[in-house]
This record gives sequence, C-alpha cells and structure tokens, in this order.
Amino acid sequence: MVRSAGGFEFTGPAAPAEALVFTEGACAFLARLVDKFADRRDELLKARRVWQARIDAGALPDFRADTARVRSADWKVAPLPADLLDRRVEITGPVDRKMIINALNADVKVFMADFEDALSPTWRNVVDGQVNLMDAVRRTISFSDAATGKTYALGPRPATLITRVRGLHLDEKHVRRNGKAVPGGLMDFALYLFHNHAALKAIGTGPYFYLPKLEHCEEARWWNDVFVEAQGLLGLPVGTVRATMLIETLPAVFEMDEILFELKDHAAALNCGRWDYIFSYIKTLKRHRDRLLPDRHSVGMDKPFLDAYSRLLIRTCHRRGALAMGGMSAFLPAKTPEQDAVNKEKVRADKEREAGNGHDGSWIAHPALAETVNRVYSAAFKPGRTNQLEVSRANDGPILARDLLAPPEGPFTEEGVRANIRVALQYIEAWLGGLGAVAIYGLMEDAATAEISRASIWQWIKHGVVLKGGRLMTADFFRIALEEEKAVVRRELGEARWTSGRFAEAAQLLETLCLEEDFSEFLTLGAYQRL
Repeated sequence: MVRSAGGFEFTGPAAPAEALVFTEGACAFLARLVDKFADRRDELLKARRVWQARIDAGALPDFRADTARVRSADWKVAPLPADLLDRRVEITGPVDRKMIINALNADVKVFMADFEDALSPTWRNVVDGQVNLMDAVRRTISFSDAATGKTYALGPRPATLITRVRGLHLDEKHVRRNGKAVPGGLMDFALYLFHNHAALKAIGTGPYFYLPKLEHCEEARWWNDVFVEAQGLLGLPVGTVRATMLIETLPAVFEMDEILFELKDHAAALNCGRWDYIFSYIKTLKRHRDRLLPDRHSVGMDKPFLDAYSRLLIRTCHRRGALAMGGMSAFLPAKTPEQDAVNKEKVRADKEREAGNGHDGSWIAHPALAETVNRVYSAAFKPGRTNQLEVSRANDGPILARDLLAPPEGPFTEEGVRANIRVALQYIEAWLGGLGAVAIYGLMEDAATAEISRASIWQWIKHGVVLKGGRLMTADFFRIALEEEKAVVRRELGEARWTSGRFAEAAQLLETLCLEEDFSEFLTLGAYQRL
C-alpha cells in the first residue's frame, strides 16, 4: 500500500509509529536534505566503482599525491565536547527498545545505537528505532517483557548516546521522493537530528553520530556539507553535530588525515572497525591472487597489516586532536565458568594490545565484558587522564602502503570454509527474519562477519586455493560443503526452528553470493530486496 506525506511516498505495510516520526516538520527537513544531497551521493558511489575498477585491473591502493599537503600541514579538529573525552568502553547494538535500555544502563561510557550492520532494516525496525531513541533521549523509555514479566527502565546515569546511521551505499526502499529511494543514512541522520537536538541539549549532551564505511575524503566532505546545511536549517551553531568515522574500508586507511580534515569542525574520533576492515581488504583486493587472507579466526590484530592499521590510526588521530577508538570484542557470556574465563582472558589480551598501542577506548557487544575492558583501559591511562591523546607514536617509523597491504600468514583450511558457511547461513537467515545482531557460537555476529565469511569463500574459489590437506577449493566442493553444513545447522538448531525459518532462502542467497562471477559489493543489498 503506497501512502503519501510531506512530498514522500511510503511503500509496504504501515508501521504503527510512522506518524510520530514523519511529522510535517520532519518531512520538510528531510526533503530539503534529500533534494540537495541525494544526487551527489549517487556520484560518490559511481566514483567508488571507478576507483575499484583500477584496483581490479592490477593497481594497488596508496596514499594520494593530490592531498599530500593536507597530510603534511599542521591543523587540528575542533575541541571535543566534555562527554566525548572519556570513551574507554563503548557498547554497541541495534535500536531495539530493550537493548537501548540495557546498553545505556551498562558500566560503559558510550552506547552506539545502530541503524546499520546490527539492524535488519525492516520498515518497522527503522521506524520503531527512531521512536525508541526519541524516548531514550527524553529519559522516558521503558520496556515490559511479556514473556518474563520484567520491566526495564533507565538508571540514574545513562551512558552517552551515539547513533550510527546507514552507509552511503544503502537506500531506504520504503521511502521515495520524486520516484527515487531516499538514501538510508541521510534519512537516519535527518530524523534523529530533527527530533532530538533540543532534548539532547537540555540534558547536557549533543547530536553525536558514527559514520560507517567511508572510502574517500570526498565522502567525508559530503557529510560535512550535510551537517552544515542541517545545522543551518535548524538554527544550530556549526559544530553542534559531532561525528566519529569508522575506518573500516581499505581505501579509507590511506585517507585518514583527509577525512578528519574535511570534517574537522565536526570530527570527534576515528574508529578501527576491524571486522569490516578485513572484509574490505578481501573485497578491494579480490582479484589479486597474491593478497589472499587465510581463515577468519587466524586473522587477529597481532598480524602486521592490522597492527600497522591500528598504529597509523592512533598517530593520525592524536596528531589532530581526535580520539582513536579500538575495535569490537564480540564475545558473549559462556555457558560454563571455565569457558567464560577463557573468553575474558582473550578479551583482556586483545584490549591490552589496543591500549598499549595508544587507543582511547574500545567496543564490546555485551555488558558482561565491561568490567574487563574498563580495567584494561583505566590501567593504561595516566593518572587523572580520561584518554591517551598524549600518545603521539611520533617515534614510529613511517607506515607505508606495503605495510598496510601485506597479507598475513595463516592456514587455509576446510574447517575454515565450513565454519564460514555455518556462520553466514545462520546470520543471513536471521537478517531475513528481521534480526541484525545474532548470537552464533558464542559470538555476537553482525553483517561484517557474515561478509568476511562469504567473501573468503568467493575469493578462495576464484583463485583455486589449495586447502590444508590438499583439497582444491572449487565451486563443486563448496556446494557439497553447503549441503553438509546445512544438515549440521539443522541438527544444532532443531527441526522446529529450521522448518519455521528461512534457511532455504538464506542458503540460496549464500550460494549465489559465493559463486557469482562478479563479486557483490554488500550481501545486504540483495538481501534487502527480500525483506
């Protein structure tokens, strides 16, 4: 059913809270931004494809000659707001009502509310997410769980709220203007800012955002222009909006100075989005046989190319007065005390590496990890400090393109293939069912880890990798393994869950993604049409 309001067409089943979100004022505000910026977004996506074609033809990413002056010049981002100076632990999750309450109440400094990789963008999820954040900002949010009888409400000192909008590549298929789908991230940003900027100011904070999957500094310039225009329309001073940019694509690691420079009035930090970064490494260098990555679980931050990425991000951020955020710990509480202790030890070691490098904080997926990560970062900070901005890494040697591009050593195994199949299959099925953050084998998986799984399979087939033990990675072997691992998952989950789910559809989509001739940029693009 198509509905019209404020110059927009809304498609699909109506969400009950639509009228609360798409008010007359909100639609007028969104329309101004869409009319001015949507076409430029399209041009930026075309430029990505032109750049990628050069890499597919044999070129390698490198630092840009045309922006060398930005990298060498002495400049800093605008001073940080008080509530963004201490970000030692951040928890992330979708804009689900219960999740928002539990995350804001956790022993963390920041909750990143996610409209992107942790959210399946069903229309109801997107609309309800905006309402949930409106209630959270106004401190009126509560939730009653009918299954358990428990009621959830905010505690006295909630964490600082940051909202992650969708990436530039994602449209909102349920909202059209002048016959074209609205850019999803632009809509997420506009609605959150319009409805909440005054209420955020009233509680002593501001409209803070995470910007995902940037590839080039021209995209940062686009976002900066969006921020300036939006603030002008609402009568807000430039710099009211503050953004943390995820450096989670291989192109972006070569343009970190430039990205901060373009957003310097609005920049707060850069973040090492490690899982998406690994996916982007595979995606970007997919045609380069000498750049293959081994099994996913063997590619940790101790690998030289990822350690170089971490150190360069820290040096860049701290030179410019921005915080340098570390990556995600995806572990969940284990079923036994023994395994839980093992998991927390892995998290502690990972975070000590990050903090030792000079990061200012890190991400967790579950409140149970907060104590471990808080302890690590608190011990790393100098007395009286709430971050490590003083760690310059100025004495490091130059980090060159070859350091960032060198593939790590590691095994290529059949079990790695099979684990990738099981994870991707279960994640895609859950995403099709409306869940974007999914507990699988003791880890909180989102779209990034499913992307790594299917990208590795595609690349190994494309280049005929010989697995440990001598088996050749072929399309035929993948099809056999897919059928066998479907049976494994069916046994693990039980017949009722399997038959009530969308596993056949998920398996079909996974097979297409892994065997197609031309690599699909994002699995969510095709899957979104099935929601």
